[in-house]
Amino acid sequence: MLSRLLRLVVTTLVLVGLLAGVPRGDRLRAMAQAVGTADSRRVDDIRSALLRLPYYGVFDFLTFSYAKGTVVLGGYAYHATLAADAERAVKRVPGVDTVTNQITNLSVSRFDDDIRWRVFYAIYTNAFLMKYSPGGGLLWGHQHAVRSGLVPGFPGMQPVGNYPIHIVVERGRVRLLGMVDSDADKTVAGIAARGVSGTFGVENELVVDRP
Repeated sequence: MLSRLLRLVVTTLVLVGLLAGVPRGDRLRAMAQAVGTADSRRVDDIRSALLRLPYYGVFDFLTFSYAKGTVVLGGYAYHATLAADAERAVKRVPGVDTVTNQITNLSVSRFDDDIRWRVFYAIYTNAFLMKYSPGGGLLWGHQHAVRSGLVPGFPGMQPVGNYPIHIVVERGRVRLLGMVDSDADKTVAGIAARGVSGTFGVENELVVDRP
């Protein structure tokens, strides 16, 4: 906390020195713009840290928000250590002082694992959805603009993922989370998931990327 205050004081002093003689209204706008740029850079750094997690995959789904040095992590973790690893990685990002970890650890179940893999193959080997398959060129973290507030259940939070379509399974229920190019792609993904026998329901919460 102290280091963050020192950085803030130094940044403020530098800005005041640079903006001496500038009208007060213009000074305030310039300072607000500088703070906004720094926050934007931290958001990018947080997203990059999460995307680099070695075990973050298609069966997990992470979200985050950032405000004034505080990060709130959300989403679902299939891999046993992912939630702890995500918190550890974000704490290392410069400018992050506090991390609140609200990631839900998914239950371990052979039944759920079987559904995960069958839904994965149903979606990612579908001829209509082939462009989203690994190596197909549409990795979400790179191809799509990630905007906050788009994910049901995670208001104001930034979704993060290396797969366009994430498959979250909990006690036989399936949630499709991520971003696709069109309403048709969203519909086909939902139909493919619902075609997998043994599920207790499919919630298609994919977001359509609209400029």
